[in-house]
Amino acid sequence: MNEQKLKGILGLSVRAGQAVFGEDTCTRLIGSGRCAVLLLDGGASENTRGRYAALCERNGTDFVILPPGLIGTATGRDNMAMALRGGAFAEQLIGCL
Repeated sequence: MNEQKLKGILGLSVRAGQAVFGEDTCTRLIGSGRCAVLLLDGGASENTRGRYAALCERNGTDFVILPPGLIGTATGRDNMAMALRGGAFAEQLIGCL
């Protein structure tokens, strides 16, 4: 995984309005079927990981756990969860992993 490229994709996706943060908005996006990939900070608890993993599995959404602090460094937001809508940024991110 190329962390610099990953950070760039994350930052651009936020500026383009293709990313949402936080538990409620991520859950709604996944439930609507418009989420391509859910990114979770590696510092999240086991309970949080399990809850998101089950939700993503039920809805056919890709689920990725990133190194601790990477989402905050790339986006300037310290939220634990970040969901990307389907599109070019999500495809580039999945290809980068």
